[in-house]
Amino acid sequence: MAVNHQGWHESLLRRINPVWHCELSHNGGRRNISTAAKIFKSFSIQPHRPDDLSSKETVMSKNISEGVDHLERSINWKQGLAIALGVPLLILPSLGYLPMYMAAAAILVWGLSVIQGFIQNAAYAEMATTFPKASGLPGFAQHVFRTENYKGKYDKGKLIGGFSAWSYWFAWNPVLAIFAILVGGYLHGLFPALAETFTEFQLSLISGAVIFTGLFIVNWFGLKDGAILGYILAAVSLIPLIILTVAPFATGHVDLANITGNWWPADWVWDMHHVLILFGIFAIAQWSACGWETAAIYAPEYKNPSKDVPKALFACGAICFLSYVLVQAAVIGVLGVEGVMAEPVSPLIPVAKAVFGEAGSIITIIMLIAAMILIIQTAYLGSSRAMHSMTTEGNLPRVFGKTNRHGTPFIALLVTAAFNMVLISMGSLAAILAAAAIGYTCANGISLFAYVKAKKHPAFANLERPFKAPKGWKHVAMIFGLFNLPLCLIGVVYLNSQEIGWTSTWLGFLVLSLYIPIWLYSQHESRRRNDEVDAVVSSLDNDSDNDAEDLETVPTSR
Repeated sequence: MAVNHQGWHESLLRRINPVWHCELSHNGGRRNISTAAKIFKSFSIQPHRPDDLSSKETVMSKNISEGVDHLERSINWKQGLAIALGVPLLILPSLGYLPMYMAAAAILVWGLSVIQGFIQNAAYAEMATTFPKASGLPGFAQHVFRTENYKGKYDKGKLIGGFSAWSYWFAWNPVLAIFAILVGGYLHGLFPALAETFTEFQLSLISGAVIFTGLFIVNWFGLKDGAILGYILAAVSLIPLIILTVAPFATGHVDLANITGNWWPADWVWDMHHVLILFGIFAIAQWSACGWETAAIYAPEYKNPSKDVPKALFACGAICFLSYVLVQAAVIGVLGVEGVMAEPVSPLIPVAKAVFGEAGSIITIIMLIAAMILIIQTAYLGSSRAMHSMTTEGNLPRVFGKTNRHGTPFIALLVTAAFNMVLISMGSLAAILAAAAIGYTCANGISLFAYVKAKKHPAFANLERPFKAPKGWKHVAMIFGLFNLPLCLIGVVYLNSQEIGWTSTWLGFLVLSLYIPIWLYSQHESRRRNDEVDAVVSSLDNDSDNDAEDLETVPTSR
């Protein structure tokens, strides 16, 4: 079959790096093919035949990455689901928090939040299958907001996408610190010998160091082994959690009067103060109840993204809906709203004592510790993949994209662990949770706006979409994007100021604002690399007499 080498190489260069392609296209149209061929050689690039290059792909194979290693396709939807099964456990830090403001209506808030997750994740699932080599929310927004042939020193659209990914990274990252603090607290209450030797703060630091180190070793060998760990911990933690949730209903310990008699706060008034609190509560709730979009984060690592992503997302969502509604209903049904407020950090312990006795509380704590390790694993993987995605898109320095021979972004794992050890040293679980909710709200809002743009923009509108959200979903996505930004963001800032002061707000905005200098450095790094490419192009452009010879050196078949 005859091959148009010139058009082929221009197309390939455009995919590898738009700057390279522009350099070949400026000043009089197409330049000689020897430049393209020798650039391939200079950067160790092995081009494939034109029929191997899908017009729908936006990222090239791992052989032509711009200094960033690519993730391996090694899991199916069941393994992705196993990793994301830790998400229902995100209810634990807020299980006693929401009833403080919403009484028994916290059950309704959880249910609505999971439905919100279904709506948002339908959009994310479509983007995950449209851009199968983008890494979940971080990759979607970065890819969609990137501007081709932008004018000026910086691509402002790229900054928006990168900021969304950074917000998402900050939303998932503190999960490690939050649950390490909880593990330390439970160990302090469970084992008197430890309580006599260490303070609760010291046990939190030790727990974090031990758990992070152990998970780093497991994840070093690739995502497949992380999924295997997810299967094991899911059996250890989720099954007892289900038993603990269902048992109060089966044994008659749930008093429905505790729910119906305290359905709405007695002092609730529909004024601006309470409306802002309600938006803030939804921001906190969605951090827990909508977090199962993490299954889409692994889209680049699914063997068949078009089928695996929707299955993993909606299976996890169904599990989340049942677990969030039933867990909160069981806790309030057994303890009542006042009983929950008396144990805001660990209300499942008195529930276990009421249903199973003293021995049951010990089993519950051991089960919860296993569950916390599972959610830490979920967050650990999600955070590291978000950093890898930002690096791939040129929004973080390339060092964060380094992977080992198993395809694990180990530098990102190390940075994530170190950052969370710093957060643990703060000692305030509530402040960390509230700051993370700020990041998650920003990430969801921008990602939903990215979905709307991807549906309307000519560059993306006609792309193949193996999974499609219902017709007209871009309008639904716009509504929920505005619900996140600005409504929930304003609400969570207001709620934080009322509950725990401005510490968490300043922490959240400080971490988010740090992205600006980091992004500027990464752009400087990219320009420096492109300057090196320009130097190669310039030096090779003087040699235009060897086109035929160079074309013969470029392989036309695998």
